[in-house]
Amino acid sequence: MSENDGFVRNNINQFAFLYRFADILIIQVCLALASLLYISKYDTKYFMLALIGNLSFIFFAEMFALYRSWRASSLKEMLFYASASWIMTLFPIFVFLFFTKQTEYFSRVVLGTWIISTTIVLCAWRIFFRQVLFALRRSGRNTRSVGIVGLTKRGIDLYNEIQHHPETGYKISAIFDERATDRIEEKYHHYLKGGIDEAVQLAREGKIEVLFIGLPMQATDRINGILKALGDTTVDVHILPDMFTYNLLHARMGHVGEMQTISIYDSPMKGGYSAIKRIEDVVLASVILTIIAIPMLFIAAAVKLTSKGPVIFKQGRYGMDGKKIKIYKFRSMTTQDNGDDIKQATKGDARITPLGAFLRRTSLDELPQFFNVLQGDMSVVGPRPHAISHNELYRKQINYYMLRHKMKPGITGWAQVNGWRGETDTMEKMEMRIKHDLHYIRHWSLWFDFKIVLFTVLKGFVGKNVY
Repeated sequence: MSENDGFVRNNINQFAFLYRFADILIIQVCLALASLLYISKYDTKYFMLALIGNLSFIFFAEMFALYRSWRASSLKEMLFYASASWIMTLFPIFVFLFFTKQTEYFSRVVLGTWIISTTIVLCAWRIFFRQVLFALRRSGRNTRSVGIVGLTKRGIDLYNEIQHHPETGYKISAIFDERATDRIEEKYHHYLKGGIDEAVQLAREGKIEVLFIGLPMQATDRINGILKALGDTTVDVHILPDMFTYNLLHARMGHVGEMQTISIYDSPMKGGYSAIKRIEDVVLASVILTIIAIPMLFIAAAVKLTSKGPVIFKQGRYGMDGKKIKIYKFRSMTTQDNGDDIKQATKGDARITPLGAFLRRTSLDELPQFFNVLQGDMSVVGPRPHAISHNELYRKQINYYMLRHKMKPGITGWAQVNGWRGETDTMEKMEMRIKHDLHYIRHWSLWFDFKIVLFTVLKGFVGKNVY
């Protein structure tokens, strides 16, 4: 999920079959046309290659949840995952060609044309179909009638989202609130249809397709009563999250024997997602290290020639699940503090060498951490690791502080690209950093990582609080 997600998120896509069929057809047709255009033939071997592409694409598309509803989501994110699914599909295709020793049989021009044209068409048809759906919804077709129970802050936020985004196809049909009419703003009066009993009745009559419950989570008895009554209807029911729900960290259902459990604090790095994140880290770190290898040699020589001490400084940090790791940096100080009481660098700090000041200001001192990424101790994107002494200090003062260790520490992160990097000389600065770190963990996705990397390249290397 991206950080700009609205309050409406429907994970069921009624056009999922059409999307899958179109994708399979596009992969086959693009290869057939490329073959007929350049070599004037399309035989069984080319068909089998496209079939491998079909199966692999569907597998990766399902892994990235490409066929979920994008009714209220970003076009850029949808196109990113469509492209990512196709790029991942190329690996099984190339493996097949390599191990069957058939690379000489297939035309490189045909394969190149197929790869490029399929990428373009997979994205282009999604853009076109999305615009068609938006036009239909704005005209009043392909819509879903919505009711809101409880005009709380979350209920009002949902109302505004729906009213401002008619392309989602959600239309407010009714608002239900137990309060007297004179206690509710006049602009909502048109939609007021009574209280909870009326909500249940309209749902039974089929006049509402989706019902959002905006009551606070503390109102357990009332919510349970509503859910029980709605069990006698076919309406889709959603509960709008409040602050308690937002404090959950990747909550999911589980079992211990026959007993069902709900995880409250959990890591998003489970199963296939862990593999995807690791592949992302290895690919990015390898490419970046290839590009920066020579500059790193010059920096290493400059560090050695301008001050006494080792080129690389190793310091203890907490990694995934709070396990201790050693991170690498180009040495930027005359001292190598790595004990229980580490003083954070400040403006005009006498310990920082002239070269070190430049390296720290531009984050070049952190380049050796790409080796930490290859080792598996860090990620390219994740919460920045703090000194162990700072962890022990702030974990006692900031709620949920240690939850940032539910993911591997990163070289860059959501907090850093939003300006919360460098010296944290006030509690507010550290709280904002933790807030952004936890937001990243709650909403992690490959798309989110891509945006953070892009923002880092554009603006994330320097900062006014970095000394």
